[in-house]
Amino acid sequence: MAWYAYCITERQAFPELLRHRKPIPMETVTGIQGNQVFLYPASDLAVIVSEYSSSETLTQHAGVEHARVISDCFKTSTVLPFRFGTVFADDDALRRSIRSNQRQFVTNIERLRGKAEMHLKVVLDDCCREQVRRYPAQPEGTVGRAYLSNLRENAAMQRERQTKARAVTVQMHRMFIPLAEEVSCRRMESGKMLLDIAHLIDSGSVERYQNKYASAALLMKECQMQLSGPWPPYHFVHRLTHHSTAASAAAGVLRPAANLAASA
Repeated sequence: MAWYAYCITERQAFPELLRHRKPIPMETVTGIQGNQVFLYPASDLAVIVSEYSSSETLTQHAGVEHARVISDCFKTSTVLPFRFGTVFADDDALRRSIRSNQRQFVTNIERLRGKAEMHLKVVLDDCCREQVRRYPAQPEGTVGRAYLSNLRENAAMQRERQTKARAVTVQMHRMFIPLAEEVSCRRMESGKMLLDIAHLIDSGSVERYQNKYASAALLMKECQMQLSGPWPPYHFVHRLTHHSTAASAAAGVLRPAANLAASA
């Protein structure tokens, strides 16, 4: 039997597992395709799974269902999310992968216990919008002076964007004082710049964070801001160096957080 995996959590968070060594159903949670969700005991950990058939198609809606299961579990326990589409071929593959990385998983659970992720989207005017140009490719074997000059101009614009993005990121950090942060920046089709900021905070300080957001939105009128959360800490599970399926799949994010870089 293949298992579709949603997340890893602590076995002790589910007292019903203390009397069982085999998977037991979670009565109040349904998984992708409406499948029954199970608690799968693995030493001191529990893996949230559902049965999986290779004939099932993992659609975009299935991705939403995947995230919902993780969020439901996050309401009662610390979770380490698996990436969407993580499947273990059978019981042995699941147990082997969890066992080989158990120390890293336990360490991450202890580090993230009582923590939540808040997600900020900040839209800025592109400081180089008026300078953006599209340069034709040069004929093969030729590199003209104008072409090299254009490359230097593009590099200068890239640095200017990064400088502005970092300045806003530092300002946000000072306002919110998160425990940790992950930031990415990209240029939108509209010509504006989008800062994608994930902040790790204590779960008990969500209301305080929301109040800080309200103040920041009033102060930074030159920016468009959007807040969501609290979420499971997708961006803050340590990337593991082990090459097993479980280690790479539970690296913590449904979509990787890029380093701060504004693309032209």
